Amino acid sequence: MTDLIVFVGLIFLVLVHELGHFAAAKWFGMFVEEFGVGFPPRLFSWKRGETRYSANLIPLGGFVKLHGELDNTSARSFMREKAWKRAIVLVAGVIMNFIAGSLIFSSVLWMGVPPAVFISEVALGSPAEKAGLMQGDIIDGFTDPNAFMTYVKKHRGERIIFSVTRGGMLEKVSVTPRAVSPKGEGALGVGLVGGGAISAGFWDGLRGGFIMACGTVWAIITGLAGILYAPQAIVGPIGIFKVAAGAGAIGFAYVLQLLGVISLNLAVLNLLPIPALDGGRLLFIGIEKLRRKQFSPHFEARVNGISFAFLITLVIVVTIKDVIGLF
Repeated sequence: MTDLIVFVGLIFLVLVHELGHFAAAKWFGMFVEEFGVGFPPRLFSWKRGETRYSANLIPLGGFVKLHGELDNTSARSFMREKAWKRAIVLVAGVIMNFIAGSLIFSSVLWMGVPPAVFISEVALGSPAEKAGLMQGDIIDGFTDPNAFMTYVKKHRGERIIFSVTRGGMLEKVSVTPRAVSPKGEGALGVGLVGGGAISAGFWDGLRGGFIMACGTVWAIITGLAGILYAPQAIVGPIGIFKVAAGAGAIGFAYVLQLLGVISLNLAVLNLLPIPALDGGRLLFIGIEKLRRKQFSPHFEARVNGISFAFLITLVIVVTIKDVIGLF
C-alpha cells in the first residue's frame, strides 16, 4: 500500500509540475497544443478549445506541448514570445512543486505525527556498529530518545535485545552497552533523534509547512555539494520505494512527509542549469539576453537532446545500483 501511495504521489507531483507550465502558458495566451497525462502511446484524447487533452499508456507523470518550443518562425511560437514570459512559464513548474511540498508538510502538521525514535548516526567501532545498527533505523517500542537512553544506561555491561525497523522490516538486535564509554560517545555509540508532533491549527500548520519547505529546500541545495564527494548517496526510483517502505512502517504521516521532500527535490533539481531541465532552458534565455540574440532552435534542440540522453543514462546507472543494493 505504501509503494502504491508513493507511486501515485510521484505521478501527481510530476503532473503538478506540468500543470504549472500549462497554467502560466494559458495565462499569457500561448498556444498549448497538448496536455498529456502519462506518456505515449496515446490511449484516448479529447479537444477543448485549441488544446488537446490526452491519457497515455505509460503512467509516469505527464507533459505539456507548447506550439513552437524549438521554432521561432511560425505564428504564436513559444520561441517568439518575450524572454520574461518564457522564463515565467519555465519557472511556474518549480513554483508549483514548492507550493505542493509546502502544503503536504502543512497536511502532516494538521494531522500530527506519531512519535518515533530514529538513529541519526553510528560511531565507528562502537557496540552499535558491531551489532549492525545503521543510520535511519527506527527503534521499536520507544517514543522518546531519553527513555531509550535511560534503558540502555540501566543495562551497561549487560546484553540487551530490542527491535528496529529498517526498510519496512522488523529486525532483532543483540548488543552489549559499554560500561565505560569513550569521550563524546554513549554506551551504544549512537546518535538519536525523536520524531513526532501533536496536530497543529490551520494557520500554524500553514505557516509551519512553509517554514519546513524553505528549510528543506536549503538542505537540498547544501546537500547537492555533498553528492559530488559521495555519489553513492544518490538513489533512483527503486531507492525511493525502499525509503518509502521504512516511512510506511511508522505511519502514513511519514509517507506524506517523504512525498513533500520529493516535491521539493523536483523543484530544486529542475532549476539546475543543465540543458533539458527548466534551469538549463532558463540559462539559455539568460545568455540570449546578454548576447541580444537567440540561439538557433536546432542548436538548442541538439544540446538538450545530448543532455537528456546523459540524464537517462544516469537514471539507468543509479537504478542498477539500487537493484544491486537490494541483495
